[in-house]
Amino acid sequence: MTGEQSVGGLRAMLDDVPGKAEAAVAWHVPAAASDPQRGTERRTILTTANHPRDQRGTTMATIHRKRMTADIEGDFVVFLIGMRINRPWKPWKWLPVFTAMPRMLGELRNRPEMGLLEARLAFFSPLSPVVIQYWRSFEQLEAFARSKDATHFPAWVKFNKRVGSNGDVGIWHETYLVPAGSYECIYNNMPRVGLAVAGEHIPVTAKKETAPERLGRE
Repeated sequence: MTGEQSVGGLRAMLDDVPGKAEAAVAWHVPAAASDPQRGTERRTILTTANHPRDQRGTTMATIHRKRMTADIEGDFVVFLIGMRINRPWKPWKWLPVFTAMPRMLGELRNRPEMGLLEARLAFFSPLSPVVIQYWRSFEQLEAFARSKDATHFPAWVKFNKRVGSNGDVGIWHETYLVPAGSYECIYNNMPRVGLAVAGEHIPVTAKKETAPERLGRE
């Protein structure tokens, strides 16, 4: 199933909930106003309003027709967080979980000092959205999760009261602490995505042609 089909399926479910379908377009963090260079290629996954279009009306992104990689200074964190709608016929259970994420990402977008570098929506299935996040440090991620003044903590408390472990909605996360230089990536004929948005998007050089070379193992 394609990403467009996944989005379409989720939108179809949201159509029955007045005023809530707009939440489906907000599961991505656009660039902060203070970062106009990165902002040229940070696009919202679920809406095409900001994309240029070709003569046929097809949405477009800036494709870099060469081998590119990414560079990010120091340690960083990759954080995956997702949900699974186990009982789609209970929107009063899963919709609050689904709509909580755009509010969190909006807060993090407006407060770059909290440490989020980039976030992007993907789908494991039409009922399983996941957000891939890149953080500057685990300490900043943990501080956001535990802060009673931020949007995550009250949403987590509400989830435990409304759903808990009753099986209606699944939630999960995975955290990866990446030491400086302990990563490699390659992008060819691709727009700027993932780590290339969180860090610097750079051309592959002669000394960085292979994965071992990019990891400093050759």
